[in-house]
Amino acid sequence: MAEAIVRLERVSKSYAIGLPAETEVLHGIDLELERGGFVALVGPSGSGKSTLLNIIGLLDRPTRGELLIAGEATSRLGDAELTHLRGHRIGFVFQAHLLVSAFTACENVMMPMVIANGRSSPRIEARARDLLDRVGLSAVADNNALNMSGGQQQRVAIARALAMRPDLVLADEPTGNLDSKSAQDVFALLREENRLSGTSFLIVTHNMDLARRCDGIIEVVDGRVRTA
Repeated sequence: MAEAIVRLERVSKSYAIGLPAETEVLHGIDLELERGGFVALVGPSGSGKSTLLNIIGLLDRPTRGELLIAGEATSRLGDAELTHLRGHRIGFVFQAHLLVSAFTACENVMMPMVIANGRSSPRIEARARDLLDRVGLSAVADNNALNMSGGQQQRVAIARALAMRPDLVLADEPTGNLDSKSAQDVFALLREENRLSGTSFLIVTHNMDLARRCDGIIEVVDGRVRTA
């Protein structure tokens, strides 16, 4: 049996706790993501999938239950420990790219490594340029991110997500703002990175054609999950 890179044990999430408007959004979820997996996360708006993604990405804490990342329980970790774990083990790709518009493509990819190391270095720049080459952008590595197409910006975001050699990449609607061809190209790139690096991917998408091309599908319905 493959090792779980993520495991949720009876995870629930509530908001407005103790108030009349208290609402439980996630209900006792048990879930495992295998190391090296490539899985889609789907569900209608309001189903709880964004909350689930935020908990897996250590951006929010569950109200009850346990989340383990690469076997490490997170419930007792402080904010600084969670930040370190998130920065070194999890990469993020967002629909809106969230690149720093004043930076070049290379500088954007360097950013998480510079933050982690406290300064830049030739080794960090070389790593960033290698990643940009892998996503087909070596020729525009020194171009300002603001002047790139949507597909190019998303490729920079993917390279940035891989910069720290994470165990897991969370991609939140990574093709949502792209035209059909760019969406297919970005999805193929994610697939290729999964195959080459063994990095696990959890991809939020409303595109069921793309979801069916993943190794598995996790569907969130009314704060509960079912897998396929």
